[in-house]
Amino acid sequence: MNLYINACPREDSRTDRLARKVLEKFESYDEIYLPELNLQPLSRERLDYRTKLIEAGNYEDPIFDFAKQFASADNILIAAPYWDLSFPSCLKLYIENIYVTGLVSRFSQEGRPVGLCKAENLYYVTSAGGPYDSRFSYDYIEALAKNAFGIGHTELIKAEMLDVDGFDVEEILREAWEKYKVQDKS
Repeated sequence: MNLYINACPREDSRTDRLARKVLEKFESYDEIYLPELNLQPLSRERLDYRTKLIEAGNYEDPIFDFAKQFASADNILIAAPYWDLSFPSCLKLYIENIYVTGLVSRFSQEGRPVGLCKAENLYYVTSAGGPYDSRFSYDYIEALAKNAFGIGHTELIKAEMLDVDGFDVEEILREAWEKYKVQDKS
């Protein structure tokens, strides 16, 4: 199963448009549209509840559904626009809710995270109105994927400078797609 995590709130999202071009490489995929999920932060009560379930080894509660889906995906594509030097908060809430010890990660005897995710690839698609700095979005996702989730290959597909006067948005999106196609080895 291929998983599309869509964190693009705008109906006419340029990030989503670029992501859908990348999705053409997959025969099928399941989409999660984060802006409509109304995900909640892990409050004290929710965290205590989740911790008790984890300690009991009981992962059947619906609170774990997204974590199980993420862990079982063959390929993951995240689409998130570059907002305020990061990504939309719905993506952070999603990560907070899926990072479940025993499903997506476990700890070694040395205390290091060991990834349990099945995915071979994680693609991160973004667009930015100005210059893009990966330190505050993609680099964070890449570190989680490789160091905690066990996903060995990550890839950034980006289109930037889309809101700069005189720049051609459609040309920038086309060039981002062409650059990705040339580099794609799968």
